[in-house]
Amino acid sequence: MMGREMSVLSQEILADLARHARHARHADESPVWPGASWAALQKLGGLRWSIPQTYGGEGLSGVDLLERYEALAGECLTTCFLLSQRDAACRRLIDSGKDSLCSEILPQLVIGKRFATVGLAQLTTSHQHTEPPVTARQDGDVFIIDGVIPWVTGAARADHIVMGAVTDAGKQILGVMGANLPGVIVEEPLQLMAMDGSLTGPVRCKGVRLPRSQILAGPADHVLASKRGGTGGLETSCLAIGLTGAAVRHLLQEAKDRPQLADDATRLEMAHRTLRQEMLDLSAAPVPPDAAQSLRARANTLVLRATQAALAVSKGAGFVRDHPAQRWARQALFFLVWSCPWQVTAATMARLSIEDSVCS
Repeated sequence: MMGREMSVLSQEILADLARHARHARHADESPVWPGASWAALQKLGGLRWSIPQTYGGEGLSGVDLLERYEALAGECLTTCFLLSQRDAACRRLIDSGKDSLCSEILPQLVIGKRFATVGLAQLTTSHQHTEPPVTARQDGDVFIIDGVIPWVTGAARADHIVMGAVTDAGKQILGVMGANLPGVIVEEPLQLMAMDGSLTGPVRCKGVRLPRSQILAGPADHVLASKRGGTGGLETSCLAIGLTGAAVRHLLQEAKDRPQLADDATRLEMAHRTLRQEMLDLSAAPVPPDAAQSLRARANTLVLRATQAALAVSKGAGFVRDHPAQRWARQALFFLVWSCPWQVTAATMARLSIEDSVCS
């Protein structure tokens, strides 16, 4: 197959990533900040990966960054999800071109002194027949924010939330909001099917005053438009592919002792390799939205099939809480709802209704 292959991570990095598996169950099941996992990630250097060298990071991108996300997702999806939301906030800051904000916030994120996250789901949900959940009313050089940001990962831990709102004129703004501002109320985390340690939940805004200096983009029609591929781009698919890899490795290991599993395990392994290579090929240039959505739908289908196969071959033991197979199967369902525009949902539904369509 043509295209750039993923570079091989050093044995030291792989060993450090494997340590996350020790904390993966706790991070998934316990609605508390996964301190041990986050500390292990910081020791590994994960807080530096996506931040430019100008601000103390490593400035990784493309294959170099995706391979780390994929490996981390295969060991502890909860930690990788938290990192992905922090890195999404970093990207929005960097793309804003506001060096003063970047210089203030990004170096603190590199050393783990602060945590940033995003609250953008409300901008990607259709409000054709309802009022927008978060509004912004301009008062001179200040935007007054009201409403509920429904989905904020790591909200209870956040120092900064990159959030979106809709103005009276129907335009969108993107701003970075301090979590300690008057009127910002972090509510209790949602009780999720998986990844409770992500502390994902709503943040309520009551008359929060956001200066224009904190506005990253807008007012505009579509502030999330990005040369990086926009919401639900390669990073989201990468996490699904990483979780698929964990399930496939389990299947291949089981097949060593149970040869009757070999053919099915090999088919899933080949499907995994195909999607993984396509992701790497797409990472070499700006990703067309159609290509990103197609990859995402196929990654959704494959992660569901691979994790359910891993559960099936694990039999009753896999249904017990201390077995990773049940965790992988639950976590795979998250990709059906995370950052899924209607095009991805429709394509996923179509694929789920067709037998043997993993990679076609």
